[in-house]
Amino acid sequence: EDPSSSGSTQNSVAPELPGFYYDPEKNRYFRLLPGHNNHNPLTKDSIQHKAMECKRLRLLEEEEKQKKTTRAGLNSSVLLQKRQLGLLSSTSYCRLVHELKVNCMQRRKIEIHSPDSSVAGTNNFKIIVADVACERIFTVNDVEHGGCKYGIINLSGLGKESLTVEMYDNLYFTNRKVNSVCWASLTHPDSHLCLMGIAETPGCASLLPASLFSSTNPGDRPGMLCSFKISTAWSCAWCLNPQADNCFSTGLTRRVLVTNVVTGHRQTFGTSSDVLAQQFATQTPVLYNGCRSGEIFGTDVRQRNRKGQSCKATRLFHGSAVTSIHLMEAEHYLMAADMAGKIKLWDLRTAKCVKQYKGHHNEYALLPLHVNEEEGLLIAVGQDCYTRIWSLQDAHLLRTIPSPHASSKDAIPSVVFSSRLGGSRGVPGLLMAVKQDLYHFSYN
Repeated sequence: EDPSSSGSTQNSVAPELPGFYYDPEKNRYFRLLPGHNNHNPLTKDSIQHKAMECKRLRLLEEEEKQKKTTRAGLNSSVLLQKRQLGLLSSTSYCRLVHELKVNCMQRRKIEIHSPDSSVAGTNNFKIIVADVACERIFTVNDVEHGGCKYGIINLSGLGKESLTVEMYDNLYFTNRKVNSVCWASLTHPDSHLCLMGIAETPGCASLLPASLFSSTNPGDRPGMLCSFKISTAWSCAWCLNPQADNCFSTGLTRRVLVTNVVTGHRQTFGTSSDVLAQQFATQTPVLYNGCRSGEIFGTDVRQRNRKGQSCKATRLFHGSAVTSIHLMEAEHYLMAADMAGKIKLWDLRTAKCVKQYKGHHNEYALLPLHVNEEEGLLIAVGQDCYTRIWSLQDAHLLRTIPSPHASSKDAIPSVVFSSRLGGSRGVPGLLMAVKQDLYHFSYN
C-alpha cells in the first residue's frame, strides 16, 4: 500500500468528529484549536505533518534494516524457474524482474568534489537534468540571498565501489529564478542549455553554452549565445527535428514563442492559457503543449499563425493544470501529469486515455515525469516528497521511496533515472538530489 495515500486510516479506528482529531496513541479525541501559529500545536496542518513524518521515519527505518525487500515469493531464481517451465509469459516475467530490481534498490550518499571548495554542499538543489547520454547533470541550486546558482556535475566517477562526482560551477549567472531547463544540441549533442525563468519583470529566456562550466581559464569561456526578455516564462523545449532545426520553444502566459537561435526568427502561437509543459516530436515537426487550463494540444511549427485560424491539431483534456508531458518513443502515445495528481497515458491516434498511474500527489507544484522505456518504468516525485516508481506496462505501483529529509515545500527531491549513469559504461540507478545532498539508488 502507498504509505502517503493512507492518511485516512484513523477513520477506520475511530469515527471523525467535526472540530476534533483522534490520537491513536492516547486513544482519545482532542479539540482542534483555530489559528495557524507556532504557539498552537493542534492545527490540522501540524497534525497531518506529524503523521506524515512518523510514516517517513518508519519507512526509512525499515529500509535501513533491509526489511524493505520484495513481496512473498518474488525472487530471481523462482521467476527464472517459472519462466523456463512456461508458467510466466515474457511480458509478466519482465515486469516481475523490474519489480524485484526496484524493491532491492538501496540508498547511498554520493560525495561531491569541486575545484572550488565553496561550491559543493553549500546550496540546496532545486532542479537536476541529465544530458542524453547521462554523462552529466545540470544543476540549479537555490541561493540564500535569492535567485539561483547553476552547475554541472560529471558522473564519470560513479562506480560500483566508489560514489564520487565532480561539480563545476558557473559564477556569472546567479541572480535568476529558474522555472524550466532543458539540454540543447546546437554545435554538437548537448552543447548548450535552455534556461527559462523570471529575472524580475518581465521574464527571461537564455541559451547558455555548457562549456561555461569547466576548469579552463575564465577568460577563454564564451558568453551567452542567446538571451532576451519576455513575459513570464513557464517552460521550454529544444527541437531535434531537422524540419525545424536550431529552434527552441518557450511556454509563456497565453502564448508559445518558437525561436531560431541561428537566424533570430521568432514565431508566436496564441493560446487561451499559460503553457506549463512542452515537448517537440522528432518524427514530425509538431510541438506538444500542456496548459494551466488542463488542455494538451499539438501544433505544426511550420505553419504561419494567422488571425482567426487555430494552430491546434491534436487536443486532449485533463481536469486540472498540466504540469508535465512526455512523448513516448514511437510517438503514438503521450504521458501527462496534472496538479490533481493524475498521471494519464494518452493514445494520440484516438485521443483517448488508455492507462492511469495512481498514487501520485500534487496540488500546485510544477513536478516533472521521468519515463524510461528501456526498463519499462515511470518515475515521479510527489509534492509530499515521496518518489514513486510504476511499471509502464500495467501501471502497477512498484515502490514508494521516502525522502531522506523531512518533508517540506523547499525539500521536494529532484531525480534522474538511467540504465547507464556516467555514460555507456556507467552504472544503472536513480539519482536523487534533496537539500544539499545527492544520493544514488543502485538498480541491478
